[in-house]
Amino acid sequence: MPSGKTVKLILYEVLQFAALIVPIFVLMERFAGLICDVRGRDVTTYWLVVAAAIAYVTSVVLLVWVPLKYLILKRRRFISEITQWRPTALAYLILCTLPCFAILIASSKVQVDRGLRLDHFAELPVSLVLVSLICVDIIERIRPCRLIGQSDSLDSDFDTLGPVLTQLEQVTTVTGQLHADEGQSGSTRGRPEASNGGTSGRWQDLAGSPGRSTLGSRVPNAAYLYSSSSRRRSYSGPLGFLWRRDGRSQVFVESFLFWLDTAEMVRVAGEPSIFYSAWVFPVYILAFTSTLRMVVTPNNPLLSSAGVALQDLPFFIVRVSLIAVFGYVTPVLYPLKNVLVSLTFIYFTFVVKLRIFRRQSMF
Repeated sequence: MPSGKTVKLILYEVLQFAALIVPIFVLMERFAGLICDVRGRDVTTYWLVVAAAIAYVTSVVLLVWVPLKYLILKRRRFISEITQWRPTALAYLILCTLPCFAILIASSKVQVDRGLRLDHFAELPVSLVLVSLICVDIIERIRPCRLIGQSDSLDSDFDTLGPVLTQLEQVTTVTGQLHADEGQSGSTRGRPEASNGGTSGRWQDLAGSPGRSTLGSRVPNAAYLYSSSSRRRSYSGPLGFLWRRDGRSQVFVESFLFWLDTAEMVRVAGEPSIFYSAWVFPVYILAFTSTLRMVVTPNNPLLSSAGVALQDLPFFIVRVSLIAVFGYVTPVLYPLKNVLVSLTFIYFTFVVKLRIFRRQSMF
């Protein structure tokens, strides 16, 4: 009888393998039917395209996918040293997502050149390609966790989203404390060090400055009551189950939200007015570049800058252009989200570090 870990491993690998081959086979079959119709119901062309799809899938599975999986599972050579990015995600994007988007672009080009509008693949890019991509992403995120019992790796109840003040002491003023320290030492005037429950050097630097507030007035307001950094509360009454959180279920929510913007961009590419125009090239190319964010590990600080550079900023430019040319083919919510994320990232990462914004009296 196989163990639970073995069953989980087999389940994950079968799902990822299915997510690798199914989108390619389905899209290539649709593309083969399209080529067959364009060439006047030429059955030979249909089977040639299908045979090419089978040969491609067999080659990439035997030459790339299986050896990579073996190295990862056995932790051989350099694979065990890779912690900031995910080799499986990169291989999947190159072997599956990139060929699928290339097939969609080729389908548009073939029909435009012949002056035909037979198939614009409306449902497949989002319903099949991106769903398979999300499936691979979820498996990579949830792989370290158990499938039954309590969560052992992704417990959201202990995951703090920001700094939490755990101990506050009411003191008079920083100036009074400095005078008291000077009276005890008699000679030292250096800057006092910060300790647990005491005052930090950042607040003590404000001593003696006119118009500056005291530590006692600043510390109680440091943690806003309704902010995400406030202390989490629990409830043990009859409705206590409503307060329960599990990191494994959060993985599914976060993964679908992570890909929501890309799914909308791919959906827009399926609109007939865009699919049968030259705009299909930049839309699908930028959609693929946004999928490269999956290569970065979820907790990597590089993910924020990668999201702005690979998704939000390019998506905003393309969406504004599409709205200007074709009208409201996409809701205004998405370009608004892209510009707000880009501006806030630039502001909080670069602008606030300027000297004029370092003054404590501002905001």
